Amino acid sequence: MKAYQLVFPLTIANAALLIFSLARPYPTAAQGSAQVLRVRALELIDDHGRVRAEIRIFPPDPKVKMPDGTRGYPETVLFRLMNSEGRPNVKISATEDGSGVSLGGESNPTNIQLLARGDSTLVKLIDKNGAQHVIKP
Repeated sequence: MKAYQLVFPLTIANAALLIFSLARPYPTAAQGSAQVLRVRALELIDDHGRVRAEIRIFPPDPKVKMPDGTRGYPETVLFRLMNSEGRPNVKISATEDGSGVSLGGESNPTNIQLLARGDSTLVKLIDKNGAQHVIKP
């Protein structure tokens, strides 16, 4: 019986809170914009929860063997845009010793790479069959 005695006052309280929240004299949207957004990584996801874009900082790894034969991977800031299957079609990177841009095509490994690392640069074109054309100054 006591539970029924609480239902009516709780219903009135809930209705009053609802009316108050709907009739506030000030907007609920932010009045100003934030000056700085500070995060370690940023990901954009689609309606299915798949990551479609990200900006991330990767720590250095001295054990990695690079495609050019050098050892070590410097700390890297990487911006990636992925297609619906998760394949990164656009990559832009910045490291301590250079930067790079990779633009991917529809099929793997079709892509264009623009690299500037240390004191060297190159442009690499790769077609769907894996054939490469490298342009170096």
